[in-house]
Amino acid sequence: MRATSGSPRDARPLRIWFDVTNSPHAVIFRPFIARLTDRGHLVTVTSRDFAQTIGLLDRFGIPHTVVGAHGGAGRAGKARAMLGRTTALTRFAREERFDLAIAHGSTDQPIAARAAGTPQVTMFDYEFAAVMHHTNGRFARRVLVPDAIPEAALARFGIRSPKLVRYPGLKEEYYLADHALDTGGVRTELGLAAGGVVAVLRPPPEVTLYHRGISNDVFAATLARLLGDSEVQTVVLPRTDDQRRQLAGTSAIVPDRPVDGPSLVAAADLVVSAGGTMNREAVALGVPAYTPFAGTMGAVDRRLIDEGRLIRLDDASDVAVRPRARDAAPPLRDPGVLLDLMLAPAAGR
Repeated sequence: MRATSGSPRDARPLRIWFDVTNSPHAVIFRPFIARLTDRGHLVTVTSRDFAQTIGLLDRFGIPHTVVGAHGGAGRAGKARAMLGRTTALTRFAREERFDLAIAHGSTDQPIAARAAGTPQVTMFDYEFAAVMHHTNGRFARRVLVPDAIPEAALARFGIRSPKLVRYPGLKEEYYLADHALDTGGVRTELGLAAGGVVAVLRPPPEVTLYHRGISNDVFAATLARLLGDSEVQTVVLPRTDDQRRQLAGTSAIVPDRPVDGPSLVAAADLVVSAGGTMNREAVALGVPAYTPFAGTMGAVDRRLIDEGRLIRLDDASDVAVRPRARDAAPPLRDPGVLLDLMLAPAAGR
């Protein structure tokens, strides 16, 4: 049940377990896994069959073991899926006896790691996912969040210092520093013509609990506007098969396999995402980004909007459809800083 990358290069390598449960996590953890492997640590990855998670791990050449799948939109399905997956991961963690477990928003790994006696580090950057935070707040050894999220916002979940560590900036500013952007490659892969405007859109995560019952007509109107503009090449990254079917017969460019998201963002003139990670990648890379997010806005996005780095999209006509200035991208951050925060619990810190 184990998929391991790397080999020890020093006398005391750590056995580190990453649980990758959603598409962005493959991109987020890729550079940290590479750094750990280069430093001689033994890295094991488990994954969940959801969205493009498995495809991205395979694309990036990250060995992994698939454990469980998403439970769908309903609460009962989610509960069944979580119970089955957590049980399987608990057995796995007890067998493997890891030194450290790391995940971004996994509700399964913190419980399994605690049952196995493994210190667990969880990361997130949206403070209103209450079900997840109640679990993580109880079982994680360390919780890493951007400093835009105040400690008071997490206290009700039992997440406070010293368990809570708030790091400066965005996680995207750290992991993108190690990401080799290939804008030419992604343009060729998707058949994007030279010239014109490239718009990248990511629909709302309709199967996520905190979106249930919330309409997102602004996103639909924006998509219609861009698809109706012959000067715009509109790349849409659907989250579900149903979304993919809805795009059939339109002029949307829909990749037939997982793409290198950061390289696509870097090639774009604008990004419209109803989620968070892709917008924050755009912010980190200096690409105009719009959020039609219809739920409760998190502290990270509120700060970016206040700073003028992210645009709140209330009407489709607000999107500036033009080639972006290709100025120098904003400076990124040292990934080693965030990696050291992840590793600290393994040393009892």
